[in-house]
Amino acid sequence: MAAAVSVVSCGTTRILSESQSRLKSNKIIIHGDSEYETSDIQPYIKQKPNSTFILGWNPFIIIYNWQNGKGRGWDKFVHKLGQAPVIFDSTLVKSTISNIGNHLTYNGNFNSVITDSVVNRRKITKVIYYIRPGKHYVIDTIIYDICDPGIERIYKEDEPAHFVKRGDFLSENILEQESSRFARVLRNKGYYGFSKNNFFFEADTMGRDGKARLYTRIRNYTRNETPKDAKQFGLFRFDSVYVVPVRNYNLFSLLPEDDSLLLDAGRLKLLDKNIRRDTLSEDGISIITSGRHNILRPKVIARINRIKPGMTYSDDVVSNTYNRFANMGLFGSVNIQLDETDSNKVKSIIKLTSSSLQGYKLNLEASSNSSGLFGVSPEISYYHKNLFKGGEMLTVSLMGNFQFKFNSSVNSNEFGVSTNLSIPNFWFINDRKFNRNLPRTEINLSYNSQERPEYERYIISAKYGYSWNVRNRLFYKINPLQISIVKIYNLDHAFYEQLTDPFLIDSYKNHFDIGMGTSFYYTTDNSARPKHSFYYLRWQNDISGNILSLFNGVLKENSSGDKKIWGAVYSQYFRTEVSSVYTWHMGSKKSSYLAFRTLAGIGIGYGNSSTLPFEKLFWAGGANSLRAWQARSIGPGYAPRDTAFTIANQTGNMRLEMNLEYRFPMFWQFEGGVFVDAGNIWRTKKSGGTNDSEAALFKFDNFYRHIAVDWGVGLRLNMGFALIRLDMGMKIYDPVSNNSYGPPQWLKRNNYTLQFGVGYPF
Repeated sequence: MAAAVSVVSCGTTRILSESQSRLKSNKIIIHGDSEYETSDIQPYIKQKPNSTFILGWNPFIIIYNWQNGKGRGWDKFVHKLGQAPVIFDSTLVKSTISNIGNHLTYNGNFNSVITDSVVNRRKITKVIYYIRPGKHYVIDTIIYDICDPGIERIYKEDEPAHFVKRGDFLSENILEQESSRFARVLRNKGYYGFSKNNFFFEADTMGRDGKARLYTRIRNYTRNETPKDAKQFGLFRFDSVYVVPVRNYNLFSLLPEDDSLLLDAGRLKLLDKNIRRDTLSEDGISIITSGRHNILRPKVIARINRIKPGMTYSDDVVSNTYNRFANMGLFGSVNIQLDETDSNKVKSIIKLTSSSLQGYKLNLEASSNSSGLFGVSPEISYYHKNLFKGGEMLTVSLMGNFQFKFNSSVNSNEFGVSTNLSIPNFWFINDRKFNRNLPRTEINLSYNSQERPEYERYIISAKYGYSWNVRNRLFYKINPLQISIVKIYNLDHAFYEQLTDPFLIDSYKNHFDIGMGTSFYYTTDNSARPKHSFYYLRWQNDISGNILSLFNGVLKENSSGDKKIWGAVYSQYFRTEVSSVYTWHMGSKKSSYLAFRTLAGIGIGYGNSSTLPFEKLFWAGGANSLRAWQARSIGPGYAPRDTAFTIANQTGNMRLEMNLEYRFPMFWQFEGGVFVDAGNIWRTKKSGGTNDSEAALFKFDNFYRHIAVDWGVGLRLNMGFALIRLDMGMKIYDPVSNNSYGPPQWLKRNNYTLQFGVGYPF
């Protein structure tokens, strides 16, 4: 064991000089105060060791040490693939001690004692920080001195919300929070310009035996000013409101350099004589338009805006207005300029610069395995962000899925078209309470046709719903109405006769689907390219048939006793799917990523349905799933492939999957990837067919034995606006054959699959 540890240590320090060592760990030991956890102190340590995983081990440091020192192609490759060891810097230990001390003082621990111990062995350094938090002072008296009677009255009325109270520990942190909190309270009540710097705190601890007398003073000048700079506080109201929607920054020449001219719209001067300027009035605000450069209808602008002339000034109103315009997705820039005018008034100029209104998006997935079966799934979407100059976003998508073999008649074709209209307000529901964000009404129509050797299926669908978000972190979508009509034609009789399993027989019938759906999405970072580690969770639900079931007494039946509407059996089921993804940024420049996904889904047919309709069943495999298998070619459980299908079409009503992927830069715009996928689909109950077997069933006591596992490598071209991905997945364990595969078998026939995609798989 000792020899193994020595080998690993050498493998992570081989490139270091004699005077250098690798920082392996920082340990924090806190004495005498259970208030602090070591995790509270970790952010204040100046030098962090390399990230670790897999039982505290980081193989990418070893890879980095594979360099031969020549600085050529091989060295560049292992530099990109691996992770440089963190070289211990003793000067940062002293800096860390100072940093921790300042943090403890800021939180109310005065005269803390922090020492260190540095242990260096075989070029491996461990640092231990010993911390004894200092003394707390308890606030036993608070004396207020507030220069303005109006502010004094508000502060006393607001006392239940105070962060600083008698009996609390004295700390700069809590004083800073209180001053910031109350400053915003005042600004929301009309005290424009009031800031936390109008607060002055003084604590008296001399001879008070661990207690403190706190003086809280509010002045009409700031900490950076003197009493001679004082000015009288007063309540402000919003004055004139101007909205300038333009297509580009050059058109802001519509505004004169002297903003005071904006006080009188009639005195506006046009700097660019070639652009026509109009000033319209809507709901008390002035909208400066520019002829053909107009973006939004005036009524739409007035509805989105929350700043109204004459209302009491409020920070929240300004912030909400900004968020509502930004959430339209129409503007590349939203800027709200506030200027104090005479008589305690604030003039507002809202400048809106539109982004590109139209565009196209392309997505492509493809796969091929050693048996010669190819699969291609292209999708192209056209979008218009402002169809009727009301912020309505129209998206039209064309998609296909084609599977084929060269020099063979075996093929499967799928084609679909989808139209979605997103309108920035709620239809039929009062949305006035949505002050901060912009709710939307979503209308979707789609058509899908599938042609397989065994059948043809046509699906017409419609959805109506609402979407909104909370602070751009939590996103909701509720569809109170979802309708699908599914028709099957040219069903091959020989194929259908092989379907003795009711689970599949019920899936291949004409049916009518009416229900509702919900979708919830939470993320810690909603930016397009997060700069830090982030997490997201997505949860989707569909429920169908329950309303129709209320009318079972008057609905007709087919020969099997299933209730019908408009000549087709209606579906009744519940389906839910949840996925979570955590992405860690790694390396000193945080240019490498480790992404981990878990996914689980289940659907249950009941009442008028014995199972889910086919289009709602789960499947696995493909470019974004188990990448050693093509789409729909794995499961359920360890059941063999259903030979009734010419092209694999394995489905189930339950799915579990986990994916781990390490992404790293290589050269130019190329990135690399190493991944492991594990999962499968199952059925949750026997359906009673003659071919129904235990192999497809999910059972808690043995399901883990039937989880398919693969690993693979990928090459990605990151062009900024799009990422093109090529992955090769190789089987490690196949539950159908119950075989495990080692390196000699990975590239043999049927044991690997090439996957092509656009964007990361998760």
